[in-house]
Amino acid sequence: MTKTQRRWGTLFLSLLVLAAVAAVAWREWPRQPPTVLTLYGNIDIRQVDLAFNDIGRVIEMRKEEGDHVTTGELLARIEPQTYADLVSLSQARVDAQRAAVQRLVTGSRPEEIARDRASVESAQADLVNADLLLTRRTELLKSGGVSREIYEETKAADDMARARLKVATQVSRLTDIGPRQEDIDEAKATLRAEESLLALAQRRLAETELKAPANGIILSRIVEPGTMASATNPVYTLSLTDKVWVRAYIGEPDLGRVHPGLEVKVSSDGDPGRLYDGWVGFVSPTAEFTPKTVETTELRTQLVYRLRVFIRNPDERLRQGMPVTVHIALGP
Repeated sequence: MTKTQRRWGTLFLSLLVLAAVAAVAWREWPRQPPTVLTLYGNIDIRQVDLAFNDIGRVIEMRKEEGDHVTTGELLARIEPQTYADLVSLSQARVDAQRAAVQRLVTGSRPEEIARDRASVESAQADLVNADLLLTRRTELLKSGGVSREIYEETKAADDMARARLKVATQVSRLTDIGPRQEDIDEAKATLRAEESLLALAQRRLAETELKAPANGIILSRIVEPGTMASATNPVYTLSLTDKVWVRAYIGEPDLGRVHPGLEVKVSSDGDPGRLYDGWVGFVSPTAEFTPKTVETTELRTQLVYRLRVFIRNPDERLRQGMPVTVHIALGP
């Protein structure tokens, strides 16, 4: 080996030793902990399928795809006439039953009491006449002035008059007392049932109008006027915009640095310079495997915890499903 070759070999070995020493020093040298924790996630997809609660033919669809809607705004209608007729029928039944309850609660009218008392007096007069006739014919029977058959007929008529007086007396007594409390309670219960049916009919009539359950944007207009609608067939798909939050994931080593209420910044890939203020609203208590849709630099198989980050004052540039980056400032 020449002198030059030996010189180069020594230089190469020296470089290797220096590189090894630098690597060990870099690994062992105390580092400053990071001041910002970066997480990756997506704007959570929140949408609902809107359908009528009853069957009917669609007569109006007021919104198109992309239209903004507010809570309670009318979106569509089905034919209401059938349900309006049910309301009228239920209302009539309620009115009739309410009158029946009022009649029972009011009790007997003075005219009814006077009528039944007059019936008692009439029955008493009939019994007096029947008793007198029976007495005369009893005496005539002894002297042979009437036959046994006529006497038996007179005796039967007297018994019938006595029975009619008893019936009239009981009827008059019941009229004075008035309806039984049990009958009043039963009538009131029937009235409550009819009122419940009326409320149900009114609710079904109101549900012929489909209204927005929350603020949002129409994603899909699924049917057109003339279609038969039902509870299982949606007519619109609504994207909710009332609250916008990010679904992100954090590894176990960083879990202790994050807590609900922690202020964060959120940026999107389309406009990384625009930062949105937000806060951590929820930290899952259970671990799960990293979802394949989350772009991270860690291994896909590691266990992570799901976060929900609420965005304060979002705008239309944040679309559902959009990938975003969450920046969390860490304390010293």
